[in-house]
Amino acid sequence: MTGWLTGRRRHRPDDGDTAAPTATAASTDPTPHDEPLRVASRLHAFNRYELKYLVPVDQAARIRDELGERMDQDLHSPVGGYGVWSLYYDTPQLRFYWEKIEGLKFRRKLRIRHYGDLDGVTDDSPVCVEIKQRVNRVTQKRRITLPYAVARQLCDGREEIAHSAKEKAFVHEVLELVVRLNLQPTAITGYQREALVGRDQDTGLRVTFDRRIRGRDRDFHFGTERPENRFLIPPHMSVMEIKVNERAPYWITDLAARRNLNLIRVSKYVQSIEAFGLAPRSVFHVREEDLPPAPPETAARSVPVFTAPVVSPRSPLSPVHPTTPTTEVLHP
Repeated sequence: MTGWLTGRRRHRPDDGDTAAPTATAASTDPTPHDEPLRVASRLHAFNRYELKYLVPVDQAARIRDELGERMDQDLHSPVGGYGVWSLYYDTPQLRFYWEKIEGLKFRRKLRIRHYGDLDGVTDDSPVCVEIKQRVNRVTQKRRITLPYAVARQLCDGREEIAHSAKEKAFVHEVLELVVRLNLQPTAITGYQREALVGRDQDTGLRVTFDRRIRGRDRDFHFGTERPENRFLIPPHMSVMEIKVNERAPYWITDLAARRNLNLIRVSKYVQSIEAFGLAPRSVFHVREEDLPPAPPETAARSVPVFTAPVVSPRSPLSPVHPTTPTTEVLHP
């Protein structure tokens, strides 16, 4: 596979492992930054490789139709797709962001994820508390499904929650992260996803198309009324991801070559951090000026993307100031 981040590490502000004094969870042994994670619950755990492409929405529809000849629609993906909303946690110094920028071979991040529309989200709505981590080129996800109020109790309240024996290691790992690193809500992203799954010998294959990628850097409750979401990537573009357990089938790499698709290094979390001026633009930043223009009918009704100015890498004493947004306010 190609397109993986290599090269010189970029500077990031120093980020001490300072525990918050308000933690109520039982103490756990600190895990050194480069030490392997403890084994967590395997009820919701999987490893895979991910290949990402930035594709115009109209072209994505044609690719999806071609893939439909060899793949099935995900049973959880209705016509038109479904909403995916993620609340990302990070340190005040954006440790997880900088680990991504620097290309650490082992890195992780914590998020709460909700599937579906945000209208009517309550304390009882099911959400996933998830640790997504990268080990070399393999993406690993471990998560537990909880009522929204309980997820906030764990991640925001920093309190131990009721759990089974299988869930104990994962729950304690989340607590260890939020307490030791003083994690706090940092950004919300949301998008509409359509998903296809492989059939027959390609059962480990999954392809997703994410469009209307937007987000915000405040109002972190999923139930916030009329939040100010803004596009992070122009609405005429979508992110296509090929996800495989081992290697992509020959026919899907052939499809990507025939349609001149190029691998990209894009992270929705990184894009949101940089779009809202919390950090300078990096090699991962999707720049509107580098993208194909929107079709005339789309451009006439689209909303400009909210971006921050290009600045040099910051030091701890030189914060990045976002531009004043001129975009129309979007709602879920």
